[in-house]
Amino acid sequence: MRLTTKGRYAVTAMLDLAFHHGNGPITLADIAERQDISLSYLEQLFSRLRKRELVNSVRGPGGGYTLGRGADEIFVAEVISAVDEKVDTTRCGGDNNCQKNERCLTHDLWHDLSDQIYDYLSHISLHDLMKRRGVQQVAQRQDGQQGTLSVDMNSVGVGSL
Repeated sequence: MRLTTKGRYAVTAMLDLAFHHGNGPITLADIAERQDISLSYLEQLFSRLRKRELVNSVRGPGGGYTLGRGADEIFVAEVISAVDEKVDTTRCGGDNNCQKNERCLTHDLWHDLSDQIYDYLSHISLHDLMKRRGVQQVAQRQDGQQGTLSVDMNSVGVGSL
């Protein structure tokens, strides 16, 4: 399977944004610093995320980005698709030309695996990820290096982000 940094970084940045949602607009510079992602790369990703209405931009002093809807309504597969990334385990990219310009013997196996992975990621929301203890610990550590994380996970509910 080939999932490039584009998809990984988009999910990471969106999860960071979800953890800091409610603290006003979050700057890409803050996300870049916490996640060690290039600011110019984040700008490209967020342009695509904004077009898909996964984030909203706020201009001017105190501006930045907020989630386009609740963290419980944004799914990992949707974020990956928004940045033009595919979850594809076939050798041919799904073009059925895997072997000498023809379908290979195991094409259907890898295609079905791609579908399973996409289905799995389609059922994991940012909110689901936020509830994971390991994810919370990393977010707290990262925020401790920059400020304080003010999300009380006990109060995070459906539609509250």
